[in-house]
Amino acid sequence: MEIVTLPGQAAGGKVWLVGAGPGDVDLLTVKAYRVLQNADVVLYDALVSAEIMALIPSSAEKIAVGKRAGKHSAAQSEINQLLVTKAYTRKNVVRLKGGDPFIFGRGGEELQSIVEAGLTFEVVPGITAASGTAAYAGIPLTHRDYAQGVSFITGHCQLESRPMDWKSYANPNNTLIVYMGILNADIIKKGLLGANRSPDTPVAIVSKATTSEQRTFIGTLDNLEQLATDPQLVMPALMVIGEVVELADSLNWFNPQQRQSSAANLTEQTN
Repeated sequence: MEIVTLPGQAAGGKVWLVGAGPGDVDLLTVKAYRVLQNADVVLYDALVSAEIMALIPSSAEKIAVGKRAGKHSAAQSEINQLLVTKAYTRKNVVRLKGGDPFIFGRGGEELQSIVEAGLTFEVVPGITAASGTAAYAGIPLTHRDYAQGVSFITGHCQLESRPMDWKSYANPNNTLIVYMGILNADIIKKGLLGANRSPDTPVAIVSKATTSEQRTFIGTLDNLEQLATDPQLVMPALMVIGEVVELADSLNWFNPQQRQSSAANLTEQTN
């Protein structure tokens, strides 16, 4: 879809591409908070937590454009056009995304449209879903005794039409993070086993990470499908595959039942 601009009219607004982090409002960066406080319009994803949404001024226009598997959502081309259109009528246009916008967040695609339209923009990175999830689940992504590398991959439906090079991710000394992979757990399991990754490789699926509803489901690669279909598993969820998962029991520190947010204090201190 070609981006439509307004002939003879200059866009006076600026687009801010902002990462909201993995969920916990306390993990929002100070810069992201300041940008939200000055927003005139916010286009937000479904994964942005209610606590973070509450930081947006009541005067700002809020537009839901989230993309969720199996649910109706705005087409990417529509989101791109909306960002451009709003920049012609508003001063500060914020595109708010869960995690980090440059890691499976389509941030690059949206910025290409912004550049095409000749708009001013800035990127505010966020804590990735991977790093936030691992930290709150007590799973270090790398460890000298367990994993010397980490890979991030997407596990959505294009796995069938665009086969993965599973041999690249079968190294036992590498941690594998799978975004959006729950619905394709069987494909992921078969791919890794076919590339000779051990069926006993530890696996964790962390649901609603960094929030009061966080739950961690731990097993092995051999029973990945059972973990992914657990009736108590609630989306969003992230897979962590690798030997580092063995450390989850001993390094786990986060108690969702005792989670307290300092969002109110942050608001009071900065107002």
